[in-house]
Amino acid sequence: MNAANANTLDWSVLDLDYEQEADRITARLREITARQLHRRGLVVAISGGIDSSASVSLAVRALGPERVFGLILPERDSSDDSAVRAGILAGHLGIRTETVDIAPALEAIGCYRARDTAVRNTLPEYADGWKFKIVIDGGIQGRFNRFRLIAEAPDGVPHERDLALADYLTIVAATNFKQRIRKTLEYFHADRLNYGVVGTPNRLEYDQGFFVKNGDGSADVKPIAHLYKSQVYGMARHLGLPERVCAAVPTTDTYSLSQGQDEFYFALPYRQMDLALYALNHGFPASALAAALGIDEAQAKAIYDDIGNKRRTTRYMHLPPVLVADVPEPHAQA
Repeated sequence: MNAANANTLDWSVLDLDYEQEADRITARLREITARQLHRRGLVVAISGGIDSSASVSLAVRALGPERVFGLILPERDSSDDSAVRAGILAGHLGIRTETVDIAPALEAIGCYRARDTAVRNTLPEYADGWKFKIVIDGGIQGRFNRFRLIAEAPDGVPHERDLALADYLTIVAATNFKQRIRKTLEYFHADRLNYGVVGTPNRLEYDQGFFVKNGDGSADVKPIAHLYKSQVYGMARHLGLPERVCAAVPTTDTYSLSQGQDEFYFALPYRQMDLALYALNHGFPASALAAALGIDEAQAKAIYDDIGNKRRTTRYMHLPPVLVADVPEPHAQA
């Protein structure tokens, strides 16, 4: 970044030639599926969110609807609207789908029980009929991140508590079962069809480790991991996806209370976070980000620091299994 450009950060840096990019992605998907994976098609778990919607649409553009299989995998805490949007999308694309409620499997392996026990350690009155979510606080202010429990009683009365580290980790570990059960089903269908599995993280999620290792982080190909979230929205609109899908607000769809991704993980809403990540990646100083977002420079610096902290703490999630000695034979890294 030269000095002349150092303070000219604006939203146009995220502009994209969507037709050219769609052609590039779909050409690579055809090549990867046939020549690298040696598979007949692709499996995509569709949640009704923008990332899986864009990913499955690109897969259909690459291979045709007859070689793309969609899975709709709700559970007890999923929004009803998520499955509805996924169904609308599948009908629009003309792909085969199967819907599997994974709640019985999660119940059987103790997901809900372990999670609820940890919640009650913080909020003893928590019981059936309550709803909750976890939110993050501190990073944008330059402090250490802390996690808080937000709960709502059946009568609508809100409750808020700081979470002890052990209870926070237990809740996250239990809810990670959801992504890992989903991925098990994706690979079952991929195996029976001789298909590959599509992962759906956007660039924010991929860069910042916002995925579950061996859960939604596991895949054979990730077609939109290089696209910023706002570019994924742009791609979805360019591909002509239904407005119900294109207008979907990003949520984790993991907890019983609606939870925005910026509440739980990212320092900012996705559009501002896109610009912050782009700015850091391209050497813009914190002052340029501050001017573009209308915040003070100290906040911008704290956002850069938060991005760096997340990269460091989630680096292991990107790593393959670590070998204690080299195994040089072909395919030995599998």
